[in-house]
Amino acid sequence: MQVRNFSLLFLLILSGQILAQNSFESAVETLLQQDDYKNASVGMNVVDLNSGETIFSLDPNKLLVPASTMKMITSGTALEILGADYRFKTQIAYIGKIDKDGVLDGDLVLIGGADPALGSEYFQDHYFDFLKNWAKQVKASGIKKVEGNLILDSGIYDSERIPDSWVWGDIGNYYGAGPNAFTVFDNMYRITFSSPKKEGKLTTVIQTYPKINGLQIDNEVLSADNNSDNAYVFGGPFDKNRVIRGTIPRNRKAFTIKASVPDPAEVLAVAFMQNLLAEGVFVEGETRFEKNVSNKTTLIFTQESPTLVEIAEVLNHESVNLFAEHFLKQIAVEKNGLGNRYDAIDLVKAYWEEQGLSMENIFMEDGSGLSHFNAVSPAFFTRFLTRMASNDAFVESLPVAGKGTFKRFDTEKLPGKTLQAKSGSMTRVRCYSGYLTTDNGNKLVFSFMFNHFGGSHTALIKEIEHLFVQLKENY
Repeated sequence: MQVRNFSLLFLLILSGQILAQNSFESAVETLLQQDDYKNASVGMNVVDLNSGETIFSLDPNKLLVPASTMKMITSGTALEILGADYRFKTQIAYIGKIDKDGVLDGDLVLIGGADPALGSEYFQDHYFDFLKNWAKQVKASGIKKVEGNLILDSGIYDSERIPDSWVWGDIGNYYGAGPNAFTVFDNMYRITFSSPKKEGKLTTVIQTYPKINGLQIDNEVLSADNNSDNAYVFGGPFDKNRVIRGTIPRNRKAFTIKASVPDPAEVLAVAFMQNLLAEGVFVEGETRFEKNVSNKTTLIFTQESPTLVEIAEVLNHESVNLFAEHFLKQIAVEKNGLGNRYDAIDLVKAYWEEQGLSMENIFMEDGSGLSHFNAVSPAFFTRFLTRMASNDAFVESLPVAGKGTFKRFDTEKLPGKTLQAKSGSMTRVRCYSGYLTTDNGNKLVFSFMFNHFGGSHTALIKEIEHLFVQLKENY
């Protein structure tokens, strides 16, 4: 009798698992039969975190463009190698001697620490009036006048401003800002327009902030009968000429878009000099940009960033490309002494090879996923996330439904920390990888990757949400 009851129970459990699996597979099949997705490149993998059992897979080893889900690899590796409490450090120092009258016979030096959060709009509390404080620190050191120059030492990084595979349509806009030894204010400036009442008319640029000396803007932006920002900035680093094309809403007295700064170090130098002057500290010389003068200096003050895990949370919640590129290069800084992207990628791959995670079938071109040359498989993401599940700092840095890039997901269907994951999107690319806790208490690791699909991102987001709910309710 007990054997018969056990057999019956086993069959009921087994049939329930089969029905759940069939329900999810049916949902995937229905989705992929739609015209917008039937010719797309799609890869999926779902694994039970505890047992390691594969729940569902569809071309799991196919290499696909990951977009911003690449940030998980970058942020996770940085948290592993550098540690959650790691801080970037920017130093103020001087070369020479200060006499009794407060005159520095030498140079004032800023030593770049490649702090991605310096002056960031995401960390306003941490950096409130940081430039004013820097000027006060210089004055407190006894310096009233600098007979030499203001030197910005960028020796922490190589000369590369942006990865060479980033596209022209991205790099002039705020999300295409590249990492810098003196990243400041998110390496971003704002352009404010006024627009005519009628659509299809040329707009006017009325302000840029912060001010960038020598910036030249060729404005081709027209007014449109909608409420969208469809204006795009074209121009790269080392170049202060910008062309802006597209549309903004009509009949606006002030409409602002965001763009990438051509030279962040110059912006920081100008702002610092203004604050020094306000404190009564005068620099007689000029601003110079040099490398590796720090071994000759006397330290005045060290500005520390928020912790790596605090920055990682913003990076993953808001999908900040700039922060990810800094994380990647900083791995090379700490391991090799110089922030070089190629070396950093090699170090990432070497670290995970040492951890037993094969990196043979992953193509990594940057830290943020902005490059279209990146390629990762769903199976790699689930293996990586299985390994990272024990790193609480990493898991907690991932957004949940209703937060950050997951703000469109229904918090009633996916409450609390049911879903902890990263999204990635670019034109005709949408991907999701992360963790999902089911109604039965099982924790799943998943990766859904869609490339070259038709239709809107909004429609696919709803379809993906439906798949998450199917997994949550049936496993």
